[in-house]
Amino acid sequence: MKPTGPLPREFAGQGGELMIAGRSADSWAAEHGTPVFVYDPAMVATRVARFRAAFPGVDLHYAIKANPHTGLLAAIAPLVDGLDVASSGELARALNAKPAAAISFAGPGKRDAELEAAILAGATLNLESENEAKRALAIAEQIGVQPRLAVRVNPDLELRGSGMRMGGRPSPFGVDAERAGALVRMLVGAGADWRGFHVYAGSQALSAEAVIETQAATLALVARLAEEADAAPPLVNLGGGFGVPYFAGDRPLDVEAVGASLSGALASRPAILANTRFAIELGRWLVAEAGVYLTRIVDVKQSRGETFLVVDGGLHHQLAATGNLGTVVRRNYPLALTHAVNVEDVQEASVVGPLCTPLDRLGDHVGLPAASVGDLIAVFLAGAYGATASPTAFLGHPPAAEVVA
Repeated sequence: MKPTGPLPREFAGQGGELMIAGRSADSWAAEHGTPVFVYDPAMVATRVARFRAAFPGVDLHYAIKANPHTGLLAAIAPLVDGLDVASSGELARALNAKPAAAISFAGPGKRDAELEAAILAGATLNLESENEAKRALAIAEQIGVQPRLAVRVNPDLELRGSGMRMGGRPSPFGVDAERAGALVRMLVGAGADWRGFHVYAGSQALSAEAVIETQAATLALVARLAEEADAAPPLVNLGGGFGVPYFAGDRPLDVEAVGASLSGALASRPAILANTRFAIELGRWLVAEAGVYLTRIVDVKQSRGETFLVVDGGLHHQLAATGNLGTVVRRNYPLALTHAVNVEDVQEASVVGPLCTPLDRLGDHVGLPAASVGDLIAVFLAGAYGATASPTAFLGHPPAAEVVA
């Protein structure tokens, strides 16, 4: 048998019947059908409170690409200081949840209509290139609005051990650090409302030491860029990169250690950053563990000595859990039979979906209690990069329901 990842702590202590936000998994499935994502905003609020305690005086932004569900976003928006978006669609959702001044828009390849929409709304554009900066300034002049512009920096550093590295190399994301200071001078000279720097070096990091090292290097970098630009940044988005334990052997990030180190670094920051506000941008760390994906067994099949639990959900809803979203070696997310959580008497089985492809495998040779047709399987850490990060139109199967507890 192959191991699965650790259950989130809110579920790890449960035994027998799985409870989600105080209700049984069976009741959620009975009300909404399967497959269904269930999101618990109380778990998100707990993560936010933990962040506030560990990072006093640091703003918290939610990267809504992790999960843009309207109901969940409505619950999160009052708890955070800003929303970070990466498309005009996300911008529209964010504007329904937060004032434009609290919204920033990043991502390469912004079209003119997207630039205009952000400038008209009063959101901050995180510029990804000099050409994008020129286009934004020209559009702002044409419509007679002073644009709120920040510079996303492609740093000359990377976040060690991160699942997705986004710095220290040629990149479509951000302006290379060696050119960022000159771009800021141009923006200020053109009369833009310069809002500061956005620096994102990587994501899904579980090493506190690596995050601490990256944040220290980022502070030094933005201080140097501010000196080069002769302009103090109003805000520095330090990125995020906080990971969650998906797989066997993963350990949770020690955010308290990261917060203590950042507090010390900010207390002794260079003078040019004395009046700068700092933000950390988080997505999956806030919402991943707050989501559970429930799918029902429609067949139990024996084939050449192996057992297959065929369920009504799969990679078209949960691409990441099948190992097909940026995973080099296929490993198992945490999952459970909902009426027998943490039962030790298990049998080996693979959990497979209904799609006509061998890629549709939610659990590969995992240990589960004896299961029958009609039983529910829960896939955990389904709150981030689930439905909207999956090929929902593939093979024409219906979408999963999404509900907020």
